[in-house]
Amino acid sequence: MSTTPVLPVIVIGAGPVGLAAAAHLTERGLTPLVLEAGHTAGAAVREWAHVRLFSSWGEVVDPAAEKLLAPTGWTRPDAAGYPTGGDWVEHYLRPLADALQDRVRYGARVTGVSKAGRDRVVDADRDAQPFVVHVEHTDGREERLLATAVIDASGTWALPSPAGGSGLPALGERAAADRVTYRVPDFSDPAVRARYAGKRIAVVGSGASAFTALAALAELARAQDGRRTKAVWVLRRGISGSTFGGGAADQLPARGALGLAAKAAVDDGHAEAVTGFRTEAVARGTDGRLILAAEDGRRLDPVDEAIVLTGFRPDLSFLSEVRLRLDERLQAPVALAPLIDPNQHSCGTVYPHGHRELSHPDSGLHLVGMKSYGRAPTFLAMTGYEQVRSVAAALAGDTDAADRVELVLPETGVCGGSGLFDSADTPETATTGASDSGADGCCAPAAPLLSVSPARHRSH
Repeated sequence: MSTTPVLPVIVIGAGPVGLAAAAHLTERGLTPLVLEAGHTAGAAVREWAHVRLFSSWGEVVDPAAEKLLAPTGWTRPDAAGYPTGGDWVEHYLRPLADALQDRVRYGARVTGVSKAGRDRVVDADRDAQPFVVHVEHTDGREERLLATAVIDASGTWALPSPAGGSGLPALGERAAADRVTYRVPDFSDPAVRARYAGKRIAVVGSGASAFTALAALAELARAQDGRRTKAVWVLRRGISGSTFGGGAADQLPARGALGLAAKAAVDDGHAEAVTGFRTEAVARGTDGRLILAAEDGRRLDPVDEAIVLTGFRPDLSFLSEVRLRLDERLQAPVALAPLIDPNQHSCGTVYPHGHRELSHPDSGLHLVGMKSYGRAPTFLAMTGYEQVRSVAAALAGDTDAADRVELVLPETGVCGGSGLFDSADTPETATTGASDSGADGCCAPAAPLLSVSPARHRSH
């Protein structure tokens, strides 16, 4: 007698939250199948391997993942230490993926998700149909897999936002691609240091990544033997008392220290802040240098390079045939959006949430991790771990556990609501979308060239 095969729960992305989802599903007796477009676990994290997190090891290891790793002889890193992206991959994500064995497939890019035999228009018998996931492999093969549920943890790393103040690329921005980067450069690489040393560099953005770049460029300037490196910090709004974060009041000390390092770069003259500047065009001067022009007609003096750190956006293209309910501003689930609105919330004031806030009209489909936050920058890794704990419990039918809150988030020391700053000049750290919010997440990096000592910075 034939039996109906048990379909897996497909998880898109083998990053920190995707692998945590697989660990929670495994713990619940469900069968995960993780599809990763890259050739290794944490492929996106590897692209910023040089950057140090401002969340500690104790905050970036998922409890269910730790249980799965324990029988393998894995040694948990010191909870008080701060890993780089490379450390996170090598000492946690790669061993976790190895522990999941054949439940993780690499070189498998998801290009479409739908309901079997149903496009997004068809209602008839829709809920009874499994999901169908279209996959393209690096060897050119195409495959369609069936799943009982889909957890999209693909993140937002692949779609950085442009310099243009309208949310579209500035005129000439694409043509200037040889002098523009949308990632924090690896200043430990001699070739990268040579590219920026002694140059005038525009840093566009005001989140954690912009702080990282400002601090690193200031460190480069201090080490230069007389050559002058100068950052031009381009902000779309003004600078207020909370622009640089919570400082000593931040319950994530390294995050507070990062803001202080960026402030020191400005105070010491290594960075010049240009406020209220919404980039409209990027032109080339006769010498090949870049000239940034604002919507109000202002033009910056020429710069040699531009580092654009204005956040990231979710790729929704492969979800066009499923039914999503997304907030029109943040591109986050509508029930989640008010909880993470960066005009009102910091990382620490986001209420822990789970399967109910992450649900969509097609039952069994969940966007989790940074993908669930759309364009909001207030994400913490531990928030993602709580999300997938709840989602896995819900898929296993344990509603009580799925609805239970098991997370307390650390406060930033700023951005607890609009009353903490002048509403006529909302700080850039509390804006997103058309602003230059860092949108790289609150477990985003501390400056790689700084030796951060939380205790030292607390005394300032």
